[in-house]
Order: sequence, then C-alpha cells, then structure tokens
Amino acid sequence: MKHPLFHLIKEKPLLKSLAKEYGTPLYLYDKKQLVKNINDMDKVLGKYFKKYRICYTIKANSNPNLVRILKSKVPDLGADCSSPGEIHAANLGNILSKECLYTGNYESEDDLKVAIDNKVHLNLDDINSIKKIKKHSIPNEISFRLNPGFGKGAFSQITTGGVDSKFGVPRSKIIDAYGVAKANGVKKFGIQCMTGSGILDAKYFPKLMNEILNIANSIMRELNINFEYINMGGGYGIPYKDEDASLDIDEVFSNVSKVFHKFFSGKKIPEFWIEPGRSIVGNTGILLCRVTGIKNSYKNFVGLDAGMETLMRPALYNAYHRIYKVGNPQKKHSQVTDITGRICENTDRLAIDRSFPKVKVNDLIAVMDVGAYGFSMSHQFCNRPRAAEVLLDNNKGVLIRRRETIQDLFINC
Repeated sequence: MKHPLFHLIKEKPLLKSLAKEYGTPLYLYDKKQLVKNINDMDKVLGKYFKKYRICYTIKANSNPNLVRILKSKVPDLGADCSSPGEIHAANLGNILSKECLYTGNYESEDDLKVAIDNKVHLNLDDINSIKKIKKHSIPNEISFRLNPGFGKGAFSQITTGGVDSKFGVPRSKIIDAYGVAKANGVKKFGIQCMTGSGILDAKYFPKLMNEILNIANSIMRELNINFEYINMGGGYGIPYKDEDASLDIDEVFSNVSKVFHKFFSGKKIPEFWIEPGRSIVGNTGILLCRVTGIKNSYKNFVGLDAGMETLMRPALYNAYHRIYKVGNPQKKHSQVTDITGRICENTDRLAIDRSFPKVKVNDLIAVMDVGAYGFSMSHQFCNRPRAAEVLLDNNKGVLIRRRETIQDLFINC
C-alpha cells in the first residue's frame, strides 16, 4: 500500500524550506496522521470494550510535545514506561504518574524506588523483584509480566516472549509469583503479557489473549484473586514496505473482545489494557536528509548526512524503511546502491542493494516510518550531535526539539 504521507514527499518546496530553516538530518512528524492514529485506536477499543485503557508506549517516541497531543485527544490516556526517565517524559506530556504503568526488567533498587515513590501501576518482570520492593514499601496493587513460552515479532530481536526471551515470568512460576505478592500484602492485581513487536498477523492477538486468560484462570482459581485489569501489551505492527498489508485493528480487537468477554461471562469484568507505540507514532515520522557523497566502488554508494547514529533500526535489525528522492519519488529507479551515512562502521547502512533513482550531492532524501524508535534510539557515536525534531501542522513546521550542538555533547565533562 502507498504510504499515507507519500503526498508530502512530492512537496519539494515545502521540504526544501524546512531543510533550509532547520537543517538536516531532520525528524518531521505529521500532526494530522498522529491524531488519526490515536483516534482510530480509541474508537475501535470503545466499540468492543466498556472499560479499557490505552497506555502509550513512551519508549517509541518520548517527545513531550507529541505525547501532549495524544493526551489531548484521549484524556484518560496512560503511559507504558520502562525507566525513571520515561516516567518523567510522560509527566512532561501531561500524563500523571498514577496513569503510568511501569515495566522494568532487571531493575535496580533505585529504579524501583522511583516507580514506587511516583505511585505508578507497577508491573514486575521477575518474582525476585518482590524482595527489592520490600525494602521500600509494598504497593497496594501490582501485576507481573507473563512470558507464556512463545512469541512473535517482525525480527527475532524484537520477539519478547518465548524460551530465549529475557523478559517476563515463565508460566511455570507465575502462580508462585502472585502467591508471594499476596503473602506480602498486595491487595489488587493485574496481569500483563507482551510477546513481540511489529506483528501484522491479526489472528495472532486473539490466540495470545486466549493463552493469557487460560493462565490467568489458573492464578485466580489457585489463589482466589481477581484481576483489576488484563493487559495484552503492544506489538501492533505497521507496513514498512508497499507490499505489506496494514494490520486491521478492528478485526484484531473484535476477535480479542470475543475471547475476552466469553471468558468473563458471569464474572466481574476487568479493564482491558493495551500498550501501543509503533502503531500510534510509527508512520507519522519522516527523516529528511541530504546527499553528501556518491561513490562508485566495488558497488555503488549514496552517502547521506544521516546514518546509523540518526536511525539505528537498519543496522540493529536489518530493518527495511522506504526511502524516496524528495520531489520526484516515483522517478524510475536507474541504479542499485547501498545508502549509507558518515559513521566509521561498516554496518552504517540505511539500505543495502536498493533500487534507487540517480541522485546528486545536496539532493534531499526522505526515509519513511521513523516516528517510532527513530529519534528515541538515535545516539551520538563519532560525536555526531542528534537531529532536530519538527512537528508538521497544516504544512507549517514547529520546532519541538532543537538540534544538538557539538558543545552539548561535552557539557557534563
């Protein structure tokens, strides 16, 4: 399917003016698409669940300006946080700490103390975390992250459930975990399970919900507890290629709700929680960059002022992103080339053996679907300052994070 922001890539004067004003590389986010994504998710959940909560995944993109937009559209929006910094980012985005779910893994005692002091919903990754929180105070409510023994993801590195995953409590120990929590005075409980990311198979999610509920049922029977919420986590994928089909979220939550409501028929119905990130911000982001060099070596290379330090996903996962020449994205592809940055690593490739039109130095290039895990995973290797971020609102750019300077990199030295 054609990208929903494809029309912007044709707007060479607009993107040229933004590049001139803010420089490149530059992260651009389309407000209209962001609002559409959160409204679509909220509408679908409201169609199938009476009580639900969306906990936006802060790690996907933590810019407080974007989080504030999401919160303004869904007033009861919560946040999925995995570090003290993410709790802070949620607060800056107008999400209260009591609306945050904190899911750490291998947490330090300091991390847990921050979470407890902020009175977040605490989701523990390990039974041993109870020992750590006892040194501070036992909260009234907790959940545990369940690892059901299987998972699914766009790449093996982002499959977060299964026997090789570092996350969660295995099903063989999950009853013991809740038993320990109950014995230590916890009164209210949730259960959370996230098994992967970037999933485009709509049939996977009702199967996952069925497994979560089967395990939850064993916990309820064995320990005589009820759950305040059932959290299926995130993992809702987006198309990164033209040939990828979009995930039908109406189909997903229609079928999940059937499993959910059948299980709780005649019982107290808990809230249904999810943790979307990529599906909310992923397709809103464009990385605008400039051609800095062209080399014909043993193979062809197009060099950009954005590399793995700006967008880590291709080097980290071999992830695919659509890349276009700005102003003429449908121009005939006349070469096969690697698209690379300026970092002193041979893995510094945004694309490998990609069919691409001829370009020249200073041409503008657009990398798509960078709203999630783009800026948030960017770094400063080779002492390259991080990019600026700009919000596109009715084709007008608003700076929402200034570009770092070299001096910024050494401010703490």
